[in-house]
Amino acid sequence: MATRKVLVATLGHVDHGKTSLLDKIRRTVVVAGEAGGITQAIGVSIIPLETIKKICGKLLDVFKGKLSVPGLLAIDTPGHAAFTSLRKRGGSLADIAIVVVDINEGFKPQTIESIEILKANKVPFIVAMNKIDLIHGWKYNPEKYLLDNLNELSYEVQGLFEKKMYDVVGQFYEHGLQAERFDRVQDYTKQLALVPLSARTGQGIPELLMVLTGLAQRYLEQKLHIDETGPARATILEVKEEKGLGMTVDAIVYNGTLRVGDTIVVGSLQKPFATKVRALLEPAELAEMRERKSKFQNVKEATAATGVKISAPGLDAAMAGMPLRACSGTPEEIEALKTEIELELGEVLIPESDDEGVMIKADTIGGLEALRHLLTEKNIAISSASLGDISKRDLSHLEALKEKDEFTGVLLGFNMKINSEIEEAIKLKKLKVIVHDVIYKIIEDYETYLNALRKEIELRELNTLVRPCKFLLLKGYLFRQSNPAIIGIEIEVGKMKSGDPIMNDQGRKISSVKSMQEGTDSVNVAEQGKQVALAMDHVTVGRQVNEGDFMYTDIPEEHFKKLKELAKNLSKNELAVLKEIADLKRKDNPVWGVG
Repeated sequence: MATRKVLVATLGHVDHGKTSLLDKIRRTVVVAGEAGGITQAIGVSIIPLETIKKICGKLLDVFKGKLSVPGLLAIDTPGHAAFTSLRKRGGSLADIAIVVVDINEGFKPQTIESIEILKANKVPFIVAMNKIDLIHGWKYNPEKYLLDNLNELSYEVQGLFEKKMYDVVGQFYEHGLQAERFDRVQDYTKQLALVPLSARTGQGIPELLMVLTGLAQRYLEQKLHIDETGPARATILEVKEEKGLGMTVDAIVYNGTLRVGDTIVVGSLQKPFATKVRALLEPAELAEMRERKSKFQNVKEATAATGVKISAPGLDAAMAGMPLRACSGTPEEIEALKTEIELELGEVLIPESDDEGVMIKADTIGGLEALRHLLTEKNIAISSASLGDISKRDLSHLEALKEKDEFTGVLLGFNMKINSEIEEAIKLKKLKVIVHDVIYKIIEDYETYLNALRKEIELRELNTLVRPCKFLLLKGYLFRQSNPAIIGIEIEVGKMKSGDPIMNDQGRKISSVKSMQEGTDSVNVAEQGKQVALAMDHVTVGRQVNEGDFMYTDIPEEHFKKLKELAKNLSKNELAVLKEIADLKRKDNPVWGVG
């Protein structure tokens, strides 16, 4: 058994310095006089232990020469969306992560997102408190390590730094996590280590590498044992077309060795498929792999843990985050691996069903897994979980779900684009689709939608009830005494609609609203402040009612009980009138509206 290098992922909010941090680590390596000490593979930068020792210097003395971890593989696709591709069965491909936080800005939505995804995947992480060089009055002495430099700063600058750092500690605490500056951590299993640094100047990078290496050595060593000679197990990071090569996949091999000519079984949107490795490629020189112009060189094999570009027929069907397995190519082995991959994907995918719950989709299996996990944590039911863009079939199913339940008849999509035809169909069918590249925002937007929908349904229900209303029969505006009586009124409080029963100020039913007219227009609803002509049957003005009287809507008892449940949608004045109506009713029936 061999020990592979530690796979390190970098996450955090956009603009907080994820890419700058990786770039600076690479440049620091070169500055440390270790030209060639860092190797570029597809999707990863390989940093050997000897290089880390050179950068960290005497900081590693605490380990008393007992470092056995062979080094780090820094994953070059920083960001939480890319991180969701870094999966293997039973968890994340990354062994440990760095969450980059701008010390001056603190938490942002993607910071929270990153933490939630790491917690969901059970990935340990440390925090790079970036941009310390922007703290007012900060002075950087490149000859000194971070803590010595910090102690040389004025008390005022130290105080400002401590305040900013502990503001972030407080934010971690709000999310259920204990955090402390790396040199003050008492128990790394219970506290997150915060490493203050500057990705611009490189200050704090030796300390970051020291903490990473130390944690890997202490807590991850067993996890790093692999069979170097066995068939490769890998995860696809990216699928892309390369000039002269056709469709290729960038993959991280985390166990075994992949060779040219090997049969590989690859997960896809449909069924897993088998193909043969035509070529394996690595960058020809130290270069940033996200640069499309990078030149490649052919290699015969790629041994874990490393990144490699694979050229093979039929890779158009492959997807980021999907598993890839190598084998000798016998039909039995191929079928066994296809079954294994299907089982693995089956743990995340949920087939379409008529069960109540939201539909979820994502661009990668890892993204879907993260979305599913966070929704389950919030006790949000899921009816189906699938990969790929939103299709017309999805919309038909969504329509059926919405008819059953407006609350769960919603499609939530992570990190995907919607084409104009689908967008048009969504609007036309009035469907609810929430798509975002931050899972945290998808869930937040869904909860906002639920609250708005509850309010809308309550208001719809409220509009079917007889609402509390108090109105005045205006003096001098009697248009007809009876059959029907027509008189000018002013709504003092509330809302009244055609057909509502009305009572006098003794609580006795007098009539109902036959019709209302405002000027020359007929109206169905009259609200507070409106003056309208009211027509009433079975009443004579001057007998049952008089000009100058106050009257009320005669609320049925079951409506009154419902109105109490919906009380938060009524104004204070409406609630006061509702109480007046109940008091009038209770003169004859003391238990009216009770219970």
